[in-house]
Amino acid sequence: MLKVMIVDDEPWVLEGLRTMVDWEKSGFEVCAEALSAGDALRLVREHQPDLLLTDINLPVMSGLELIAAVKEEMDPPPRFVILSGYDNFSYARTALRHKVDGYLLKPADDEEMEALLAKISGIIQNETASRAEERKKHNFLVHSLINRLIQGEWNSELEQAAHSVLGLTPDTELQCILAAAISGTAGLNGMDTEGLPEQLGLMFQDPAGRAGLIVRCAGLSSEALEAAALQIQKVQSQKLGVPVAVMISGRRTGARAIQELYAQTLEVWGLKYRKEKGGIFYFNDLRTTCRSRDFTEGHFVQVPDKVKEGVPARIQEAIREAFAAMTAKRVNIDAAQAEVAHLEMTLCRSISELQGDPDRIMCAMHKEYGNLGGLTDYYKLSLYVDRLCLETAAYLAELRASNEGNTIYNVIQYVDLEFRSKLQLQDLAKQFHMNSAYLGQLFRKETGRSFSDYLNDKRIETAKGLLKRTQLKVSDIALQVGFSNTDYFIDKFKNKVGVSPSVYKNAHMNKQL
Repeated sequence: MLKVMIVDDEPWVLEGLRTMVDWEKSGFEVCAEALSAGDALRLVREHQPDLLLTDINLPVMSGLELIAAVKEEMDPPPRFVILSGYDNFSYARTALRHKVDGYLLKPADDEEMEALLAKISGIIQNETASRAEERKKHNFLVHSLINRLIQGEWNSELEQAAHSVLGLTPDTELQCILAAAISGTAGLNGMDTEGLPEQLGLMFQDPAGRAGLIVRCAGLSSEALEAAALQIQKVQSQKLGVPVAVMISGRRTGARAIQELYAQTLEVWGLKYRKEKGGIFYFNDLRTTCRSRDFTEGHFVQVPDKVKEGVPARIQEAIREAFAAMTAKRVNIDAAQAEVAHLEMTLCRSISELQGDPDRIMCAMHKEYGNLGGLTDYYKLSLYVDRLCLETAAYLAELRASNEGNTIYNVIQYVDLEFRSKLQLQDLAKQFHMNSAYLGQLFRKETGRSFSDYLNDKRIETAKGLLKRTQLKVSDIALQVGFSNTDYFIDKFKNKVGVSPSVYKNAHMNKQL
């Protein structure tokens, strides 16, 4: 039902309007009544009515002044109807200037009142539906942009969208909150953004279906942040019927830091979710724990590098050496488990850096081996580490291949669009965060040509079209397609086409004649 609030300084008028008008028939219910504009303003804040029906002649503040004040108070404001005993055109004209929806004279005619309420009800419902649709479109756009950012995408277009759509500047202080179901499989795809406090920031769902919030945290107390996290955990846990963990990142500034903040929540998730029955977990607490914990001499320190190399024999050799050293030193099982937990965190970070999902590995490990705390001897622990590292190595190789394919495609697409500009392999490598020699190898592998040959061929093909279709000078065409030196252009054109640009142009003109 839509909410209507009635304001009149005569109690008998309020009584009559409340009881004599069939509000329900038009889809309304009376949410509040007020005898003065001051009381009305207080009740507006409390009840947020959809329609305000007011007299003009009120003590202290008139009905027209009340309408102006309510417009300042509510966004969007309610619809307005004036009910007055003044049959004066100047009042009606002022009311129209305030864009009221109706001006009725006391005593109001029942049919006239019902017709006006039906009209206003339709207007409100249409506006509500329109706002909901706009909000849905906006939320979809926000979700799409956030997902691009958490996966590490960044360019001038995204930078502009972060400012115009997300309202983020390079100085905006941010944190990431991520909610995830503890169950290895249950509930992950059922999570949504229900329960997320939209007023704190930007809601999204990550590729694994976990609900997230990018929080504008400047001026936000730690108590308010934790209260929001507890609310998220409560709502999502009740909805899914399974325990839910909520991970909170550290603080960074600017939209470009969103990937790092998201990766921090995944790091906490990868380490914590198997050991707890839900809860609120902070990245900063995790870092403090890791710094303060004694990892003996770091027996697994060589293992992450071997995992990145991806050679199974070398990975397993490094693992055997680590366990042999711990056995020789009689490291107790709790300390060994702590070292394995640190190794887990390091491997999860490596996966996140390549825009992968650590949950893919950790859920499978949890399903097969159970909690890390349940691996109470070196043999079980070594089997777990061996499997963890080999699975992670295979996944990292898969991610690298996927990322390389996406990157070289983006590079080629960029060259196809910007070939007229001054392009150099070193600059492209820097722009796409790659080693220039490696990028050159990928370019040749994908296109069958070196970068310079591909670029020159693209420019020459475009030059051929200009020579056929226009009367431009050869020197002008050279500049248009990206050659700053005309002689160099002529030389490359002749090597590629077999004749000079001028001969090619004349031959084509003779064919047309």
